[in-house]
Amino acid sequence: MESYFVGVDVGTGSVRAALVTRNGKLLCTSSKDTKTWNPEVDYFEQSTDDIWRAVCSVVKDVSKNVASSAVKGIGFDATCSLAVVDIEGNPLSISPTGNNEQNVILWLDHRAVDEAEFINGLKHPVLKYVGGKISLEMETPKLMWLKTNLKEQCWDKAGYFFDLPDFLTWKATGTDSRSLCSLVCKWTYEAHPNGNKGWNEDYFRQIGLSDLMEENWKKIGSVVKEPGSPCGNGLSEQAAQELGLQRGTPVGTSIIDAHAGGLGMIGCSAGSVSQDFQTRLSLIYGTSTCHMAVHKDALFVEGVWGPYYSAMVPGYWLNEGGQSATGKLIDHMIDSHPATAQLKAKIGKS
Repeated sequence: MESYFVGVDVGTGSVRAALVTRNGKLLCTSSKDTKTWNPEVDYFEQSTDDIWRAVCSVVKDVSKNVASSAVKGIGFDATCSLAVVDIEGNPLSISPTGNNEQNVILWLDHRAVDEAEFINGLKHPVLKYVGGKISLEMETPKLMWLKTNLKEQCWDKAGYFFDLPDFLTWKATGTDSRSLCSLVCKWTYEAHPNGNKGWNEDYFRQIGLSDLMEENWKKIGSVVKEPGSPCGNGLSEQAAQELGLQRGTPVGTSIIDAHAGGLGMIGCSAGSVSQDFQTRLSLIYGTSTCHMAVHKDALFVEGVWGPYYSAMVPGYWLNEGGQSATGKLIDHMIDSHPATAQLKAKIGKS
């Protein structure tokens, strides 16, 4: 019997799934749009329930013509958005609307301006691993915003704060583990070649989030795994039913969506191109653009994110540059062009 694998990519505006063979042959794909709320200027919010429904839809679609027993594994990548659930695992609102369906602060949300400025003013040593300045699109400024602005509604009731890729593996397995990729790149988690890794307690004290240290950092992650490593005991009974797969189907530890693309590009082989990963640059395009390169040594460049150890390629330090709005700018140019309405009308008639 042929073996198959399912890959799930949760992007900014849609969820995609692909079915591939053991040798990497792409057999089919499926896509489903997701919903985004924009309740105020610079606020962009999503729903884990909406995203998970889309995940289930596309996974069922791509695997409908193969036996569920032939699917030997599933993996997830997603945007580095902040998902919040209560102690029971139910969605918890991160929105000024108070709507619990809106429990994801989308990666491109820019509400945490003041919090990012405060963090950067500290000039804490952890910032040397993000090019000297933290971005308001990363998670600790957003956590600070939630504690300051929605303490009773969200912060005090929160059971877990997830990077969206880690939410997906938790939802799929019921196992609370986090990806080294997400934590190192977006949460200021520290990892080094000598094996030392962990949360910087001094940093969290200085930014006023020392309460996250309780119960061995339970709310933001105490079990950290490298991308691709087995997650728990595979699909839970409930997730398997919802996805149309078998209970126990192996689930790989997640990775950020751009980093999944970077891993694929760096791993490509093209004619006489050097096989040395350190000579390659990956450009991953979507709503944003990420320029990604890895090196055996830690390279510190002002204004360039990283270096992040083993965040994308095991044993290599990752550096990232890029532009937050690329595809989004193209969308804006098209939507605001005088001829757009006429062209859309013509397409609708044809």
